[in-house]
Amino acid sequence: MIGFLRGKIVAKMPPCLVLDVQGVGYELEAPMTTFYGLPAVGESVMLHTHLVIRDDAHILFGFSTEADRVMFRTLIKVNGVGPKLALTILSGQSIDEFQRCIMDNDTATLVRLPGVGKKTAERLIIEMRDKLPKFDEAGADAGSVPGTGDSAPKSYAKQEAISALCALGYKDAEAGKMVQHIAQEDKSCEEIIRLALQGKTK
Repeated sequence: MIGFLRGKIVAKMPPCLVLDVQGVGYELEAPMTTFYGLPAVGESVMLHTHLVIRDDAHILFGFSTEADRVMFRTLIKVNGVGPKLALTILSGQSIDEFQRCIMDNDTATLVRLPGVGKKTAERLIIEMRDKLPKFDEAGADAGSVPGTGDSAPKSYAKQEAISALCALGYKDAEAGKMVQHIAQEDKSCEEIIRLALQGKTK
């Protein structure tokens, strides 16, 4: 098992990135909550990792905090929740927001996430209520990634944001609608995605 990777960021294509670890390029998928804090391409970062082994692929997931990885591992134990859906949930909500939905039986908020229907939301609430990991303030922040992230050329930021949202499970038309009203001047791809997921326009 690969517990963490420390290396230089070679490429960022949300929700994927490539990390150069002593000359070996590792492809990882990460939730947008991790992407928001990544440093610029060419800079070093340490990510906690989880390896998913399938018949057709080995997929490595990266997380800026141990708390995110623990929540990811808890989510994929829920019946009907695979790694992709877990990544989408962690991209659309912070850990605190997700825990609040579970404890408040808030299916209405959960079903706004792509791939989460009413039955899945109800299952998450039932199965996660007694399984929610306990995080103290220090633990939730441990291993967090510094930096504000970089951006691709601004003219490409909108299209990259749409592509990232589609990779997270949104339909192309829906993703386009989510970003079309966002004021995009001087905003990176990650910033546009953050606002789109929050339903904001500025």
